[in-house]
Formats: sequence, structure tokens, C-alpha cells
Amino acid sequence: MVQLLDAENRANPYPIYRQILDGGPVVMPGSNLAIFSSYQDCSDVLRHPATASDRLKSTAAQRQIAEGANPRPFGQPGFLFLDPPDHTRLRKLAQQAFAPKVVRGLEGHITALVDGLLDGVAAAGRFEVVADLAHPLPVAVICHMLGVPIEDEAEFSAASALLGQGLDPFITFTGEVPDNFADRMAAGRWLRGYLADLVEQRRSAPRDDLISALIAAEEGGDQLTSDEIVATCNLLLIAGHETTVNLIANAILAMLRHPRHWSALAADPERAPAIVEETLRYDPPVQLVGRVAADDMTIGDVTVPKGDTMMLLFAAAQRDPAVYSSPDAFDPDREGIRHLAFGLGAHFCLGAPLARLEARIALSAVAARFPNARLVGEPTYKPNVTLRGMATLSVAI
Repeated sequence: MVQLLDAENRANPYPIYRQILDGGPVVMPGSNLAIFSSYQDCSDVLRHPATASDRLKSTAAQRQIAEGANPRPFGQPGFLFLDPPDHTRLRKLAQQAFAPKVVRGLEGHITALVDGLLDGVAAAGRFEVVADLAHPLPVAVICHMLGVPIEDEAEFSAASALLGQGLDPFITFTGEVPDNFADRMAAGRWLRGYLADLVEQRRSAPRDDLISALIAAEEGGDQLTSDEIVATCNLLLIAGHETTVNLIANAILAMLRHPRHWSALAADPERAPAIVEETLRYDPPVQLVGRVAADDMTIGDVTVPKGDTMMLLFAAAQRDPAVYSSPDAFDPDREGIRHLAFGLGAHFCLGAPLARLEARIALSAVAARFPNARLVGEPTYKPNVTLRGMATLSVAI
């Protein structure tokens, strides 16, 4: 498992995931940890009624509390890391901003953003996929939705990148604190403070943005507290751009490594949805997730005691030969593409329709605009394990 943390394997972790998959579930009683890698096991965990997302229900967190540690140093977590009834209440209020009508209403704005970014690429005569398209597009969209000033993008993107690393199972797999732990803590405190200031500004002067909508949102007479609004915006800011950056860049890389798919998309923009779904399966932006057993559970032949942490390796599960033919092939034409990239059940990704829309528009536009694009060298990767994605991807147009 520790091999997954090695930066040398970031460019292609899939052989390691296959080794883990072939070996079956990994149970580590001394660490209160079970690792699942097959599609069936991961799906069963996500659907199990005893599966929890609240880390405080884990034996590891309770041990930290008993030792005097604070398991929630940033305060209120986002609803992604909570369970019903808190998760249900907070998600209901937040999802009003992601209703289908709202997402559809963003299509013109997203198209204009993509066209402007690609105009810049054409004028420069060079294409750095992450810096020129995959990163600025989702950032601009989530800033527009939240009402975050785009001029502050560099600061919160830097903080978001550090916090994204906090999702990596470094402590879980090694028992050690990562070298940049203090930097992550500082980034988390800064971002929470930044968002808290914006919330107070919107309370006194509401605007047509998500922060103002969350302040006004009400469900059965219940409104969000300031801490809950900050936690929700913090979650959406990180999840709303970090993962979509990876999705767009991963799709471009996969197509340019298989140029017939790039040419086909350039000729037919209707192929974009299949490209998006196959990328989510083949090279998922979220490679693994953690869950907690809120009660004793049985997954396949494995008994998971109450309080144990379960690590679900989506990147392995979505290349499971028991489910997929030619699982290591990028094939947007495969029948009935299915994946776990957005989760399942109550925690299914709130932003999935928006991510799909952004990726569809970006990919169909870039292939049509630059049908003769080709890779220049190999990409470089960020250090992230969970939110694995590229730092650079150079393309000749």
C-alpha cells in the first residue's frame, strides 16, 4: 500500500492497483483498517446501511480524542464528511444551488469562458492544458457561483491544493505525519477565515451568488449557521474545481494518447459525454475514498468491526476484469459505461451534473478548435494520491 504514496508511481499507479486487486481485500486489524479494491466490494460498502462518512465514528478518531487531540482542527466539516441527519439537512439546503435548472443556466457562461480561454491558446500558438484550460475553467465557474472574487484565485487555489493533499491516506498507511502537515493546517485556517469574511460581507450586502443563497436558504424553518456555510463553501470550492481540473486534463491526455478518439470528437461533438464517462472510469479524478463502519459489517468474505476505517480503491475497482472487458483500454465506445467516480447513494456527488457539463463543453470545443493537436513530451503530476492529477501537460496545436 505504501507504494501508492511514492511519487515515482504517480504517473502510472495502475499496475500497483492491479496487484492490490488481484490479491483481494487487505485487512489490517492492528490499524483498524480494511482496504477494498474490487468493484463489487466497493459498491457494497457504498450501499451498506452501516457505512458512515463521519470520521468521528472511527476507532482511530476516538483514540485521538482520548489522547487529547482535536480530530476536527478546522471546526465544522463539510456535509460530505457527515452522516444523516446532519448530512441530509445540509445537503438539502446546498443542493438548491445545483438544481438542474441552475446548472443548465450556466451553459452559456461556461461556453463563453471556454471560447475565451481557447482564443488565448490560439493567439499564443502553444497549449499548456492545465494552466491554459483545465485549471482556469472550473476555478472561474466555482468563483462565479460562490461569488468569490476571481482576483483572489491564486491564494485560494494554493490553499486548496494543500488541503487536497490532506485527503491522502498518508497517516492511515504509515502512521506518520506528512512533512507539510503544518502548511496544510495554516492553509485550512486561512481559507476558513477568508470564507467567513465573505459570509459576513454577504449578510450585510447580499448578491446573486451561492454564499448569499446559502445565507437565505431555508428548509422546514431551518437555516445554515455561519460555520455551516463556511464549511459548505470550503467543500464546494475545493471539490468544485480540483476534481474537474483532473477530469478535463485526464480526458485530453487519454484522447491524445489514442488519437483516433481525438479525431472522432473533433468531427462529432456528440461523442463528448461518452469520453467524459470513460475518463471517469479509466483515469478517475478521485482515486480512492475512506468510509467508517458505524456497526459491524460483512463485505464479501470480510468482517469489518464497528469503528474500523474502510479504504475504497476506485482506481482499482474501475479496472476490475470481473466487470469490464479490456479494463486497461481507453474505450469510450464500450457498452454501458459505469463507474463509481461520483460515489453512490446518499453521498452521490452533488456537483456531478456541473462537472459533466464543464467537461463536455471544454472537450468538444478544444478538439474541434485544434483537430491536429498532439502531445509534446510526458506530463508531470502533482503530489496528490487521492485527487491525482497533472501539474503540466504540453500539447502542440
